[in-house]
Amino acid sequence: MKNTLTRTDYNFPEQTKVYHGKVRDVYTINNDLLVMIATDRISAFDVILPQGIPYKGQVLNQIASKFLDATADIVPNW
Repeated sequence: MKNTLTRTDYNFPEQTKVYHGKVRDVYTINNDLLVMIATDRISAFDVILPQGIPYKGQVLNQIASKFLDATADIVPNW
Protein backbone atom coordinates (compact mmCIF):
# COMPACT_ATOMS: atom_id res chain seq x y z
CA MET A 1 0.00 0.00 0.00
CA LYS A 2 1.26 3.45 -0.84
CA ASN A 3 2.24 5.98 1.80
CA THR A 4 2.76 3.51 4.62
CA LEU A 5 5.83 3.23 6.81
CA THR A 6 6.19 -0.52 7.28
CA ARG A 7 9.94 -0.69 7.91
CA THR A 8 12.66 1.73 8.91
CA ASP A 9 16.34 1.48 8.14
CA TYR A 10 17.92 4.41 9.95
CA ASN A 11 21.54 4.70 10.98
CA PHE A 12 21.78 7.17 13.84
CA PRO A 13 25.13 8.54 15.06
CA GLU A 14 26.47 6.31 17.87
CA GLN A 15 23.72 3.74 17.26
CA THR A 16 24.57 0.45 18.97
CA LYS A 17 21.65 -1.76 17.93
CA VAL A 18 18.22 -1.91 16.33
CA TYR A 19 15.18 -4.09 17.01
CA HIS A 20 12.34 -4.51 14.54
CA GLY A 21 9.30 -5.62 16.51
CA LYS A 22 5.78 -6.40 15.38
CA VAL A 23 4.72 -2.77 15.03
CA ARG A 24 7.63 -0.69 16.37
CA ASP A 25 11.26 -0.29 15.46
CA VAL A 26 13.55 0.51 18.40
CA TYR A 27 17.00 2.00 17.94
CA THR A 28 19.51 2.04 20.82
CA ILE A 29 21.86 5.00 20.88
CA ASN A 30 25.10 4.66 22.85
CA ASN A 31 23.43 2.00 25.06
CA ASP A 32 21.82 4.98 26.80
CA LEU A 33 18.90 6.29 24.71
CA LEU A 34 16.07 4.59 22.85
CA VAL A 35 14.42 5.90 19.72
CA MET A 36 11.05 4.18 19.26
CA ILE A 37 9.28 4.50 15.93
CA ALA A 38 5.66 3.38 15.70
CA THR A 39 5.25 2.13 12.16
CA ASP A 40 2.14 1.52 10.07
CA ARG A 41 2.61 -2.26 10.34
CA ILE A 42 -0.34 -4.34 11.51
CA SER A 43 -0.03 -7.41 13.71
CA ALA A 44 -2.95 -9.78 14.17
CA PHE A 45 -2.70 -13.11 15.98
CA ASP A 46 1.11 -12.70 16.13
CA VAL A 47 1.37 -12.36 12.35
CA ILE A 48 2.61 -9.18 10.67
CA LEU A 49 0.21 -8.49 7.83
CA PRO A 50 1.70 -7.60 4.43
CA GLN A 51 0.09 -4.16 4.11
CA GLY A 52 0.12 -1.33 6.61
CA ILE A 53 -2.47 1.27 7.51
CA PRO A 54 -1.47 4.78 6.37
CA TYR A 55 -0.58 7.08 9.30
CA LYS A 56 -1.27 4.39 11.92
CA GLY A 57 2.07 5.04 13.62
CA GLN A 58 1.51 8.79 13.66
CA VAL A 59 -1.94 8.39 15.23
CA LEU A 60 -0.61 5.99 17.89
CA ASN A 61 2.16 8.45 18.78
CA GLN A 62 -0.34 11.32 19.04
CA ILE A 63 -2.64 9.29 21.31
CA ALA A 64 0.27 8.30 23.55
CA SER A 65 1.49 11.91 23.73
CA LYS A 66 -1.96 13.18 24.71
CA PHE A 67 -2.37 10.73 27.56
CA LEU A 68 1.22 11.06 28.79
CA ASP A 69 0.70 14.82 28.97
CA ALA A 70 -2.69 14.39 30.67
CA THR A 71 -1.25 12.14 33.40
CA ALA A 72 2.12 13.87 33.91
CA ASP A 73 0.91 15.47 37.17
CA ILE A 74 -0.23 12.09 38.51
CA VAL A 75 2.67 9.81 37.65
CA PRO A 76 6.16 10.40 36.22
CA ASN A 77 6.44 9.40 32.58
CA TRP A 78 8.57 10.04 29.57
